Amino acid sequence: MLTMLDSTVTDAVSATTGLILLSAVLQMWRRSLTASIRLLHVQGVALAALVIVIGLSERSVELLAAGLLVLAVKGLALPWALTRTARATGVVREPRPLLNPTAGVLAATGLTTLAFVVSRPVAALDPARHARAVPVGTALVLIGFLVLLSHRTAMSQLIGFVVLDNGIATVAFLTAGGLPLVIDLGATLDVVLVVLILRVFTARMRLTHGGTDLDDLTELHD
Repeated sequence: MLTMLDSTVTDAVSATTGLILLSAVLQMWRRSLTASIRLLHVQGVALAALVIVIGLSERSVELLAAGLLVLAVKGLALPWALTRTARATGVVREPRPLLNPTAGVLAATGLTTLAFVVSRPVAALDPARHARAVPVGTALVLIGFLVLLSHRTAMSQLIGFVVLDNGIATVAFLTAGGLPLVIDLGATLDVVLVVLILRVFTARMRLTHGGTDLDDLTELHD
């Protein structure tokens, strides 16, 4: 029988992973980039809370430090940088998504179901109680790819990339208690660097071509 502490940790993990998954699914519903960035902020804070909960349950100072790092970068810095980029480029909505909001949510729901079916046997191999939530991380990876494939502006592509990276981080923390802090720091800084590069890239696209629609770049190439 689970102790009260185990039950509390399990409830906290369920709550944080549920919020992470909900924020990812809603990315397919909202066409407003401002709303999508806010969802990304919620997702980053929830991921940080998940890492901190795992760190507290395992009494790991390294995981607690990683949780604070995730909060600073994924919960605060990245959404702030994306908001500044959206304001600089003047792009406030995804104009021509390949999937309408209803179809997008249905597709995300289908991918979530697939993730749970595929990941359950893998999660069962890990004795850690947190591993039962691994399908959430897998679903995030799949939804991140869906955002990348179904949205055409550079800003939306960037949001999809961050969702995908959050999914990979979620799986890592749930299965192995995360990567060593040095490696996690390096990976996080890589994401920040990519975001900063793409921020400059989208601003240059806006100045040169008057927009950030990737289809327009394809037409220029043709």
